[in-house]
Amino acid sequence: MAAGGPPDPDVVPVRAGEEIEAAAVGAYLTGKLPEADGVPEVWQFPGGHANLTYLLHHPGGRDYVLRRPPPGDLPASAHDMGREYRVLSVLYRVFPPAPRAYVYCEDRSIIGVPFFVMERRRGTVVRREVPPEFGEGSDVAANRKLSEVIIDTLAAFHAVDPRGAGLEGLGRPEGYLARQVNGWTERWERARTKDVPAAPVVIGWLGQHMPPSPPPTLVHNDWRLDNMAVAPDDPGRCVAVYDWDMCTVGDPFTDLGTLLSSWFEAGEEYAFLASMPSRVPGFMTRAEAIARYAARSGRDVAHMPYYYVFGLFKMAVVVQQLYYRWHKGQTRDDRMAGGEAVAEGLIDLARANMG
Repeated sequence: MAAGGPPDPDVVPVRAGEEIEAAAVGAYLTGKLPEADGVPEVWQFPGGHANLTYLLHHPGGRDYVLRRPPPGDLPASAHDMGREYRVLSVLYRVFPPAPRAYVYCEDRSIIGVPFFVMERRRGTVVRREVPPEFGEGSDVAANRKLSEVIIDTLAAFHAVDPRGAGLEGLGRPEGYLARQVNGWTERWERARTKDVPAAPVVIGWLGQHMPPSPPPTLVHNDWRLDNMAVAPDDPGRCVAVYDWDMCTVGDPFTDLGTLLSSWFEAGEEYAFLASMPSRVPGFMTRAEAIARYAARSGRDVAHMPYYYVFGLFKMAVVVQQLYYRWHKGQTRDDRMAGGEAVAEGLIDLARANMG
């Protein structure tokens, strides 16, 4: 990292314990990408709690983005850099919001873990608060656009033909939902640090009330507003979607359920680690979001209450896994310290929404 300030307002100095060796990365990329010669400055994108994302600012001024898994013990199917590279190396051709991935490195001698390098897409990522360029939450029309763009982009993504994208072999759609429920249950058990009375009730309900899945589509598996960038001058235009390491072919409603699990409405008191500003005036309600998805996708959304409960359970497991890594000293990121209570709260919320 250079001694001066960051070359981009979206990045910060790399967090302690998450450094990568700039000289090794520079040597590896030399000759593999345009204007990627020499030792780059390395900065970190501060958002996200799992995979780590860095800006590589090369001496000639060209920027690229490097993605790598977090430190510590990792679930076998998560943080899959090879999968994310495979998806992003082709998806951009048929789904423009997907950034293009250029280089994948399995050689652990470079930075200790597999990584890939992709293009730098510029846009505004909206997290807990609506940013000033969109009215800081007071612009009803802008808020409405933010809620619509995430649904409309999801429907557009689910309309992509996996075969046409070259990704038809990415997953096993038959039995996908059952495997998801079982897999997230196993992750919960592995990361559990205390008994949560509602957990076995929710797990049992998910197994007993599983609906038939619609025809399979590509599934992102972590569809959220803060995994998307919109145009700085138009909150209704998506310019990028990020975090594709769990992309597969399966039940599209699991994506919508994941999204709805952080879609809190006015009067619902809850603080989630990376929630979106869904309680500002003009932002669609969950019911409006479901109806808009139905209209855009043409799918029957009668079983969405089930997927909402599953989304809450899945989010609880993600938070618990992050807390478990912090609890075991595998990360020094103190944002994870309150995760145990957040995970329990999400499980209780899932139980309260069981039909």
